[in-house]
Amino acid sequence: MKLTDLLSKTAIAAALVGGVAAFSTAALADASMPGAGVTAQPGQDNIDGENFQTIIVMKALEALGYEVNPVQNAKYPALHIAIANGDLTFMADHWDPLHEAFYDKAGGAEKLARVGAYIPGCAQGYLIDKKTADAHGITNIGQLADPEIAKLFDANGDGKADLAGCVPGWGCERVIEHQLTAFDLRDTVTHNQGEYSAIIADTISRYKDGGSILYYTWTPYWVSGVLVPGTDVVWLEVPHSAHPNDVDTTLPNGKNYGFEVNTQRIVANPQFLADNPAVAKLFEVMQVSVNDISAQNLRMREKGEGGWDAAVRHAEAWIKANQTTFDGWLAQARAAAQ
Repeated sequence: MKLTDLLSKTAIAAALVGGVAAFSTAALADASMPGAGVTAQPGQDNIDGENFQTIIVMKALEALGYEVNPVQNAKYPALHIAIANGDLTFMADHWDPLHEAFYDKAGGAEKLARVGAYIPGCAQGYLIDKKTADAHGITNIGQLADPEIAKLFDANGDGKADLAGCVPGWGCERVIEHQLTAFDLRDTVTHNQGEYSAIIADTISRYKDGGSILYYTWTPYWVSGVLVPGTDVVWLEVPHSAHPNDVDTTLPNGKNYGFEVNTQRIVANPQFLADNPAVAKLFEVMQVSVNDISAQNLRMREKGEGGWDAAVRHAEAWIKANQTTFDGWLAQARAAAQ
């Protein structure tokens, strides 16, 4: 064999080895970044208390190689419709079953994919200050049908109880309005609506001034870190189940606070999930505790760290503190893309 032939064969072998190495590197890159070249569009109601959980989902998608656009804000009914139409990819804050009407109106299971159990154990209902509850034996919101009891929570002098209520367009609004009629509270209770953060701030100020308070809230949210149930305030039961979705709201322990315990799920466009099995698996396995969300919300309140940029820092800190869990989600997502 001539020296030139040997050199030629050696060069070919080297080229082949190099090509295999390059192919292997590319394959590994594709496997670790299944979202490369694909854009996701998140949506969210413009609520500070939901930024954190949306950002964690966005960070996970980015770690899988997806290009994630800035979040688009809209009210819950419009968000569900936009996802069904493919104008948005997902929202991280669908309350199941509270948002059932929005889900159904947007097309239900034919148009929307409701995935996983992102934040389980979300409670909601009516509370009053413990001092007034103990002094007057108030345990049930039905007692406010008595004008004398209702008057205890009168904040503006009109003789009716002032309920710090739900933002118009939220799912809780439907439930509260339904129950005011069902429990004969229309003549004795005023449902104050508007920007919740402003209404609840007034309620907290009234409590700090020694006044009696009546309000609706939910968990996870910072309010229960400021007005602590069992210490500062107490949950009120309802006379009986009365829900616009015609469901029994009695809890397994026999208590009935008028609302079902909800799970915050990720709702996504089903075609996007079909085209991106990594995302379908990611959304299925992601889970963050109610306590972690509440702690972040309380930090916003106590340290004045509200807004999107602060929530990004909080989400990045949470991911670092829970890196093994976060990496586990990504590993399952990547495996599903193979």
